[in-house]
This record gives sequence, C-alpha cells and structure tokens, in this order.
Amino acid sequence: MQFNIKNIDDWQNVVEEIIPQLQNPILLLKGNLGAGKTTFTQFLLKNLGSADEVNSPTYSIVNEYNTPKGKVYHFDLYRLKNIEEVFDIGIEEYLDNAYLCIIEWPEVYEEELYGLRYHTMSIHNNGENREISFD
Repeated sequence: MQFNIKNIDDWQNVVEEIIPQLQNPILLLKGNLGAGKTTFTQFLLKNLGSADEVNSPTYSIVNEYNTPKGKVYHFDLYRLKNIEEVFDIGIEEYLDNAYLCIIEWPEVYEEELYGLRYHTMSIHNNGENREISFD
C-alpha cells in the first residue's frame, strides 16, 4: 500500500486504511528523524480505542498503551547500539504479551525477527509531503 501525506489530517486516512490490514502482531516503523513515526502512532492508538496519551518513547525506550484489544507496546530503538541492549530491555517478553508491538528504528533488531510475522511501514519526508509504504 502506498500513501501520500500532505497535512496532518491525512494521517487519519492512512490509519483507516492500515488498521484492517494489521494481521501481524509487530509493526516496524522506518523513517528519518521527524518523518512522522510518532504522529502515525498517535493516530493509530486513538483509532484502536486507546484513551492513553501517546508520546515518543525516545528516552523511555518503550511505552505501554491500553486498547480494547490488548496491550500495545511502542519502542524506539534509536539509542540502542547493539542487539544485547535490545535483549536487555526484555523485548522478547513484550513481543510475547502484546496485541501489537510498534518498533521505531528497528534496524538493530530486525535480523532477530526472522521467522516472525510483521508489517513494515516506511515514511519518507521529501520536504513538502511524506510518502508512505506499508506491507
């Protein structure tokens, strides 16, 4: 799926299209700083029925949210330097106990996902708009 975001309200349309496609318990979010990964997550959680305030997990590494379908864990692995640091936060336990795990900056952990079912969303900010691909 491909999307083009021109303003913040367009995120709602993206989320409405993506939610029915979320068949896997892991969503990898890729994109440069300021691309809109957390903004997307805010719209997604609201549409999943969460009343929680959604913030970037840049410093906390992982945020937990409640939805009617279960727990959603939102990770930001940007500051983690190697796979050992990812394991130190207990990511496997989160993956085993979540309705959905959203992972920003997943590159340090991506190799470990071999054999697991996940979606990937890439956001490219080209200055005037954002181009999004989802699979």
